[in-house]
Amino acid sequence: MKASEQTIQQLERTIRKIGQKFPESEEPTLLTDIHFRVFQDSGELLVYDDDDNEITRCVIEEWIDSKDDEFYDHVTSICRQVLKRNSGVIEKYSLLRPFSFVLEDDEKESVAELFISDGDTIIISGELMEGLDKELDSFFEKLMEE
Repeated sequence: MKASEQTIQQLERTIRKIGQKFPESEEPTLLTDIHFRVFQDSGELLVYDDDDNEITRCVIEEWIDSKDDEFYDHVTSICRQVLKRNSGVIEKYSLLRPFSFVLEDDEKESVAELFISDGDTIIISGELMEGLDKELDSFFEKLMEE
């Protein structure tokens, strides 16, 4: 699933709306995560804070009634790209660092961590973490041999 320009614009608008709720200031708001809850059947994207208070919402028409078996994988990729592209806006949010964006399904189950802000932008992607268990196991085995 490739994101249309309209989908990208809707996600960018959502990021700006979040910024309006947490405008740049000297005193950060106490909040640690922003939750993107996506509904595959309705195409809704609801954004919540840690206390499950709604921040904003929109409907991504391209996602309505998606039958894609890898729907959340594609949504993860699209959201990461848009968040990365808008990191300058996100870094101005007056939120206590570190904070992250988390993708959830319609059951409120965490699907992926999309973006972490700790002053320096860090993007976590599946490719970066792939094979990490094997590398750590190998390192541990070599360490134990010595």
